[in-house]
Amino acid sequence: MRDNGGVTSATRLPGAPAAATRPRLIATDLDGTLLRDDRSVSPRTVAALEAAERAGIEVFFVTGRPARWMDVVSKHVDGHGLAICGNGAAVVDLHGGPGAHRFVKVRELPRRNALEAVRLLREAAPGTLCAVERTYGFHQEPGYPRLHLETPDSVAPAEELLAPDGPAGDQPILKILAFHPTLDPDAFLTLARIAVGARSNVTRSSPSALLELSGPEVSKASTLALCCAERGISHEEVVAFGDMPNDIEMLTWAGRSYAMGNAHPDVIAAASGRTVANNEDGVAVVIERLLAEAP
Repeated sequence: MRDNGGVTSATRLPGAPAAATRPRLIATDLDGTLLRDDRSVSPRTVAALEAAERAGIEVFFVTGRPARWMDVVSKHVDGHGLAICGNGAAVVDLHGGPGAHRFVKVRELPRRNALEAVRLLREAAPGTLCAVERTYGFHQEPGYPRLHLETPDSVAPAEELLAPDGPAGDQPILKILAFHPTLDPDAFLTLARIAVGARSNVTRSSPSALLELSGPEVSKASTLALCCAERGISHEEVVAFGDMPNDIEMLTWAGRSYAMGNAHPDVIAAASGRTVANNEDGVAVVIERLLAEAP
């Protein structure tokens, strides 16, 4: 099912007091947040997620990863079988196990917007190289660096990759990846947002100058808001965790939010609270405290 609707995500100003409402849903980023640096999920974190679900709290994985990279948490799926992938571009049911993930919702980047965003970004930052994420594949331009530890399904200029008769042209475009070899990552993000404007939502989650371009108004926050609305869950009942700029909207939307001890400075400023680093099981530390405080 494709869904191109937009949801306003900014419902709480950074620094506003955290809500005291009993949580009904935990939304957690993966890399740099739930996962340790070796990409493992610690036994303590697994136990905390299971305890939260026994207490009636839903768990959502909310990540910039594509669905095919969700095997890292698939074996830990219990009740928490839904993941928001691609920075909000897709909602995926993980219950089928590795290689059998099912798309529940797709919020695509329109082809026209993608082509225009690529053109404007290249004009603003010459030397930009792009890759295209579709529902079931990854395609890149010649010269795009090997950042994702996988072999692309095809290699061609972005205009060909995005053409209706291009590789996997019948599949929705989930996001564009844009890399610059010399620009500072935060400077590249600022420049891209100005250049692209409302044609695409631009963010980043990598320590390198790698940007992620999604559909207009598509973000972790807006897709999480849609999923919560379908369940009758308000933003005050959500606890969110993150570490990078692509988490900021989600953290400002949630009633309670926690920046990891290893988080980007802008994330720390946006969250209503802070926990210890991912390698110290910061998500588990907060969940354990929330459950201990519950009536």
